Amino acid sequence: MATSVRRTTLTLPAAHLGPDNPLPALRAGHDLHRIEVPQDAGLPADMARQIGCAPLRSVLPAPLRDGYGRARRSTDLDALVIENDRLRATVLPGLGGRVYSLHHKPTDRELLYRNPVLQPAAFALNGAWFSGGIEWNIGATGHTTLSCAPLHAARVPAPDGGEMLRLWEWERLRDLPFQVDLWLPEGSDFLHVGVRIRNPHHHTVPVYWWSNTAVPEGERTRVLAPADAAWHFGYERTLRRVPVPEADGTDRSYPLRSTYPADYFYDVPDGARRWVTSLDADGRGLVQTSTDTLRGRKLFLWGAGRAGRRWQRWLTEPGSGGYAEIQAGLARTQLEHVPLDAGAEFSWLEAYGPLDADPATVHGADWGAARAEVEARLQSALPRSEVETAYAAWLPYADQEPKELLATGSGWGALEAARTGLDLPGTPFGPATLGAEQEPWLTLLRTGDLPPGGPVPGPVVTAPAWRDLLESAPPGPSTDYHLGLAQWQAGDRAQAVRSWERALGHAADCPSSQLCLPLYCLAVAESEAGEPARAADRYAQACAAAAQAASAPAQAASAPDPAARAWRVVLPALAREAVPAFLAAHRTDEAAQLLTSLRPPDPTDGRFRLLTAQVLLAQGRPAAARDIFETGFDIAALREGDESLATTWYAIAEQLVAGGGPVTKEVRAAARSAHPLPERYEYRMRPV
Repeated sequence: MATSVRRTTLTLPAAHLGPDNPLPALRAGHDLHRIEVPQDAGLPADMARQIGCAPLRSVLPAPLRDGYGRARRSTDLDALVIENDRLRATVLPGLGGRVYSLHHKPTDRELLYRNPVLQPAAFALNGAWFSGGIEWNIGATGHTTLSCAPLHAARVPAPDGGEMLRLWEWERLRDLPFQVDLWLPEGSDFLHVGVRIRNPHHHTVPVYWWSNTAVPEGERTRVLAPADAAWHFGYERTLRRVPVPEADGTDRSYPLRSTYPADYFYDVPDGARRWVTSLDADGRGLVQTSTDTLRGRKLFLWGAGRAGRRWQRWLTEPGSGGYAEIQAGLARTQLEHVPLDAGAEFSWLEAYGPLDADPATVHGADWGAARAEVEARLQSALPRSEVETAYAAWLPYADQEPKELLATGSGWGALEAARTGLDLPGTPFGPATLGAEQEPWLTLLRTGDLPPGGPVPGPVVTAPAWRDLLESAPPGPSTDYHLGLAQWQAGDRAQAVRSWERALGHAADCPSSQLCLPLYCLAVAESEAGEPARAADRYAQACAAAAQAASAPAQAASAPDPAARAWRVVLPALAREAVPAFLAAHRTDEAAQLLTSLRPPDPTDGRFRLLTAQVLLAQGRPAAARDIFETGFDIAALREGDESLATTWYAIAEQLVAGGGPVTKEVRAAARSAHPLPERYEYRMRPV
């Protein structure tokens, strides 16, 4: 059959994404991948340089996405199918362009781990992410902020005269446009993927890219790559070079032979063909290969320990099987960012398809023989020269204009086009995609002033060019608030504080709603500066302003104003940060009063159950705090690597064992022995 691209609908049990967090994402977040590299670590010079290249100060201007729960219902999702007589790929353009399924028709095999549910979890840089399929990660170390966001999609002519599916968007952390072109050459067993990242700016930009493929996990599943060593990164935040496949006495190429989650970044020699594969007990599975620009290869495994198994069940349906991830990126490790010169681009070709190899050799003791077997089978199925030829054939088509729009992404690229007049052949960011989120910024661009109304919750821009426009605009609560955000993101924190204080200076002329967010920003600034008492003062003021602002909209629940609806989630979002700030300042009664007065949008939100337990603990009521854990709760938005559940549980246990006395080393040991952490709360991803 001729290759086709068509629309369809995919129906899955899905948890609703809910509203974005209305507070600006000022903090860098729980950055699990930031490490201190000792001078004697023996890192290659380029790796050491790129690990320290332009780390994020926060995820601004992206919003935090933490409004989802765990109640799932049958949901229809827009999907796009690319198909020839050998393969069928199903893509979700509204969810980061995820390749949800890659089905090999002749053998009736699903080549990917296909998650039977859509359950968001807090693994993306800005929160919501889901497991399974092939995802495209751009921006900074971690899962992209676009994990659960729509991309533009269109039908485009393919190099062989057929059709291909183009996905594209404007990535806001680094302000870079990118595209992903997917097509199936006639009769091919391999999905071809052309990727291009362009830098339209007059300065160098740090670039991050990793293509992440979830593959089924099994007792006899083995991951192979053309390397004899790897850089191991665990959740202890250390990076060390280890031999492959055996490290610390265990063959780590079998994901279930490890205990704890870990990354293995393969040290692929220069000149070697780039590939990674996951093969089952019968020597069958998926292989990924690419042109040499996509340098890195990686295995991520959950391990067989309690926490890894718990996370696997958390991300999918119990009993549906686990997964590992095989990945490919621009650098050796995901801790690095690669500089892209002004006006330059990165581009490459990837290929995904089935691989069948001799199981006895694949699972034999000779690692070199196993690799050679895979190399030979891959060369027979898809010669390296054919990948290079396909890449050269695709490049002229990367600029082909879309002939039929299939899905619409955001308007942020169109806003940049309006500001700069940039023209990016092949990836149009037309004015028709501009929407309500961009309207205030278009007004600033056209008139030099933000529209009146103050800093209500909503989208922000923080790029240097927009900071310049804000600095030239007439002062006012909205302008000063947004200018402070741009200054904060640029690392100019003293100026940011001055801008937010100026925003408060308009208090006599502004309703309380216009004061809440500057107060919140000042609270974060005080907290980051190590001033817990001053931070608590600001949080108290911000909560009072939010409560006053939320009271009026609450009386008009049918109000169509999106800003009015947003205010009803501001106070709970503030409380989730204010309560820990009150506790840090030893203002336990204020923390308790805030929780008592709060009406969270979702009464089952486990974040408030945990906060209540922590307040009770601070009040010297460990038995009441323990009751909350015994009753049971879940935190849908629990961050990857977050250990607060275990920390709070053992702090309660220590107080119970101490009985009002001092918590000594002996008490801690007795508490851990007498009160082991229930499996329900075990999410620790490192040895403890």
